[in-house]
Amino acid sequence: MTSIPLMSREIRLIAYPTGVPDASCFELAQSEICALEHGEVLVSNQFISVDPYMRGRMSGKTSYVAPFELGQTLTGGAVGIVIESRSEKLQPGNAVLSFYGWREMFVAKDTDLQVVDSTLEPLSLALGALGMPGMTAWIGLQLAEAASGDVVFISGAAGAVGSMAGQLAKLKGCTVIGSAGTDSKVQYLTKELGFDAAFNYKSGPVAKQLAAAAPGGIDVYFDNVGGDHLEAAINSMRVHGRIAACGAISRYNSTESTPGPENMSLFISRRIRMQGFLVSDHLHRTAEFLAQVGEQVRHGDIKVAETVVLGIERAPDAFIGLFDGDNLGKMVVDVRPGRHEKRK
Repeated sequence: MTSIPLMSREIRLIAYPTGVPDASCFELAQSEICALEHGEVLVSNQFISVDPYMRGRMSGKTSYVAPFELGQTLTGGAVGIVIESRSEKLQPGNAVLSFYGWREMFVAKDTDLQVVDSTLEPLSLALGALGMPGMTAWIGLQLAEAASGDVVFISGAAGAVGSMAGQLAKLKGCTVIGSAGTDSKVQYLTKELGFDAAFNYKSGPVAKQLAAAAPGGIDVYFDNVGGDHLEAAINSMRVHGRIAACGAISRYNSTESTPGPENMSLFISRRIRMQGFLVSDHLHRTAEFLAQVGEQVRHGDIKVAETVVLGIERAPDAFIGLFDGDNLGKMVVDVRPGRHEKRK
């Protein structure tokens, strides 16, 4: 009798988007799970991550990472459970972090996986507050030398990275100002996360709103947006101000070149320093990050928000939603069997 092959559903990229991605760029497909070889494990994903940086890999051009290939399963952060093993290092039941991305199950070498504390609840924290976004916030603030007494401005402050950066800055003793795209998110930043001030960047010019929120200027800008936010931050910079250049989501879907800030001369007169960074350059500090920030999360010093989309078939919707501001905190996709609805 021939056994029925084990199949896994996955999302593939079938067209490079022009401008904002839409559903036609993706397809839901199936692939057969191969038999395990020595040193390999079968993982059932629990949560997969969708992140703004992935848009850059959908251009067909190499930037700091290789582009996604058409017709291939989209890779990215994922956390899952080992359900079968031919490895001496990993056993069924182990929770593991991988970069195997948008699929329900996969086979991998044990050397490609990172063990995660299986008592972590929810396990999706390994993709958010205690994963790449949280560590990005932690590293960025250190590179910008944010210290007690500084005034820190964070753009995209209700997102995965921004919400962590703001809370970490508050724990350092900083005054924190954030921008977000809805009034409800502004309320969340000030009422729930303890930001000292926040504003809706859609309600008026960013420069004017930032100047009102920080009349004495800012010392640090954590940039997740670029564009008018960056120009506004430069205008408000005090002497020896520092900028952590994390992302520029306002320009990820641009189809035409746009001019940069018109006030770059202020870098000279105010001796401003701007540092671009990739969290992947700092992975040797992962244990230090988890020890410090993990303790703050467990003790409730840091609040975590997630937007969870249910079902592998809705991963493209979740990704596209990032550019519409659908997420509060980290956006993840719950791919456990039987998940078909969206919750926040």
